[in-house]
Amino acid sequence: MLYLISLIPFLLLLIYDFKKMIHMAQQNLYNDDNRFLRWTIKDIKQFKNPFKCSLIVIITYIILILCKLDARFITMLYFALVSAIILVMKIRENKNNDVKIGLKITARVKRLFVTNFVLFMLVLLFTLYIKNINVRYLILFLYDVLINFIIMISIIINKPIEKMVYISYRNKATNKLTNMKNLKVIGITGSYGKTSSKNILSDILNVKYNALPSPKNFNTPYGLIITINNHLDKFDDILIAEMGAYKQGEIKELCDLVKPKYGILTKIGTAHIEIFGSQENIQKGKFELIESLPSDGIGVLNGDDELQVNYKLKNDCKIVWIGIDNKDVDVRATDIKTSNKGTTFNVIFKGDKKKYEFTTKLLGYNNIYNILASLALSKEFGLTIEQMKKAVLSVKSVEHRLELRPAGNITYIDDSYNSNPVGSKMALDVLKDMPGFRVIMTPGMVELGDKSYELNKKFGTYMKDCADVVILVGEKITKPIMDGLKDIKYNNKNIYVVKSTKEAFALVKSLAGSKETYCLIENDLPDIYNE
Repeated sequence: MLYLISLIPFLLLLIYDFKKMIHMAQQNLYNDDNRFLRWTIKDIKQFKNPFKCSLIVIITYIILILCKLDARFITMLYFALVSAIILVMKIRENKNNDVKIGLKITARVKRLFVTNFVLFMLVLLFTLYIKNINVRYLILFLYDVLINFIIMISIIINKPIEKMVYISYRNKATNKLTNMKNLKVIGITGSYGKTSSKNILSDILNVKYNALPSPKNFNTPYGLIITINNHLDKFDDILIAEMGAYKQGEIKELCDLVKPKYGILTKIGTAHIEIFGSQENIQKGKFELIESLPSDGIGVLNGDDELQVNYKLKNDCKIVWIGIDNKDVDVRATDIKTSNKGTTFNVIFKGDKKKYEFTTKLLGYNNIYNILASLALSKEFGLTIEQMKKAVLSVKSVEHRLELRPAGNITYIDDSYNSNPVGSKMALDVLKDMPGFRVIMTPGMVELGDKSYELNKKFGTYMKDCADVVILVGEKITKPIMDGLKDIKYNNKNIYVVKSTKEAFALVKSLAGSKETYCLIENDLPDIYNE
């Protein structure tokens, strides 16, 4: 009985650790490509205080076992006490961390919980057959310390179940698509700008058609299957499928699922290069969309992107080129003017001598490219110039992508979703054009592989003349940006380093006072990057 009572603080610690680590596993795509394993190794290397305490406890029990000491009551008290202390330490250490994306209690998470519960009960039952109580407690404590690896084992155990669930829902989705013979499917991919491009295209096409964009960032096989099964209905004329990828072959898998006839490739950059392995792999991976289109399909490519212009396309479908700098394209934007109210620009369609003026509430060159791609396809879908102009004027800002968010005398330019080298530079150009006091708040960019230091340092050098104050979130992760700021001799008095986004927002309010202020939020890293 006393043994079971002594387990109560430990069970609370185990539940706390399981919830936190299953959250991290979820953010690391359930260890796809060993992402969760790499995160775990990185986390262990940080050697945080609770982990140090756990090691001390393990060493203590090893000594007790070797010395054959078996004072049951004292051992039980010690186990309960150290479990409670470590739990309190972990709660205190994590209480100031911003939880940006909470744990989603999906069916998969529930299945993992059941598998972990069964594994723990087996271990607990096994300990009951061990006479030496120190060995019992050592095994239980090791279970908690190794919880990340236990979760990885659970993921492996559940793989056949997850595969069966996936096949079942996939078959349902493909049958539904097969029965919707008149449905037109548009795929959108690229290193960045996918969600913005998808929402812009949806807003424009919905002037004439019923177009369904995949919700939020539902750009994985599961995401598109959910979109088809739960959101697509018989009244929809067009499905706009956002397609994301971390490695070659994933875009092809999505194309095999939804079979797009039309495709937009936004821009090819260095996003996820750490996982793709090389720029060439990213290039080939993104072109899987265009190369999956049928011969009577239409692909929209960016004529200002060298990685698209120089690619040898293995498809004979129709290609429509868009651009700003490149004059030899089918749809081009000129005379671009940006203000804190939005953007105006002229559009030239190849074969048409007229220039058409468009106005949008959106900011940044990236959004101009996205609008041009949407106009190129809208023209193919039979929209008139007037319909397109009216639609572009009413296009809504996409959440967290250069979204203007007024808050009293402070206007936040929210570009917090998954920053990249090209997009971050363009975001700084937007900030530069703003009137008043200008602030940038950023933790830098991630998933850039061995180019991470170089590209973040360059990002720091771009801040000259764009921002009056720089707020860096996280001392270690923003060191390359700090080095870039030193290179351009940025005034050190105007650089602030804070531990969290919460602290950064408080600082912005303090620095702004009553001044008209524009604050660019460039990236907001998920919880797996908390220092």
